[in-house]
Amino acid sequence: MARPAALDGQASVELLAGIPALLLAAIVSLQLLVVGYSLTLVDGAAEAGALAVAVGRDAEPAVDEALPGWAADRVGVEVSGGEVSVRLRPPALLDALAERLAVSSSAWVRRPVDR
Repeated sequence: MARPAALDGQASVELLAGIPALLLAAIVSLQLLVVGYSLTLVDGAAEAGALAVAVGRDAEPAVDEALPGWAADRVGVEVSGGEVSVRLRPPALLDALAERLAVSSSAWVRRPVDR
């Protein structure tokens, strides 16, 4: 049985049409992985900051040490009593997107009693 001439090259056209959708799906998936990883990092950093507060030290250096180098200019730390809140903007293709995908975490400890 002979193939109709109208179908010649149909698979090539479908492949070319599908590549942008595949790339978009890959970019979105990668961005979601980065946000999840950032959430894991910010949880650990908040805990490190709270532990520093528990022993009477400043939380910000502890948070900075708990995060990788790329996060240095993307992190915000707020200390209120024994609560340490950390906010991190994950890497993204657009700065506006990074701001909207920012993740945060808080940890709380009792402040040490001055003796």
